[in-house]
Amino acid sequence: MELGNISQPVYSASLEEPSSSTVGLVHMVHGFLRLVQPHGLPLGACGGARGANLMPPFSLSQLLRYELGFLVCAAIGLLFAVLVPLVGCCFCCCRC
Repeated sequence: MELGNISQPVYSASLEEPSSSTVGLVHMVHGFLRLVQPHGLPLGACGGARGANLMPPFSLSQLLRYELGFLVCAAIGLLFAVLVPLVGCCFCCCRC
């Protein structure tokens, strides 16, 4: 397995598959990311400061639309983390 130059890595924004045995995992991760975050980043979200105005030039609704998939996944994960121990405790304590 070729690691290349570790001290000076080369990053790219393309969605190339690595030439290794993890191609199936790469497809699974990219499929999940396309499912969770189908919308692109709002234009101007990374624009930085404009003069004295420090507010980024995008609205909160655009940001929530962009992050909606991650927010839904986080809510389901939190609900799962709370409900599974609660249901387990009920089954253990309330056996009839």
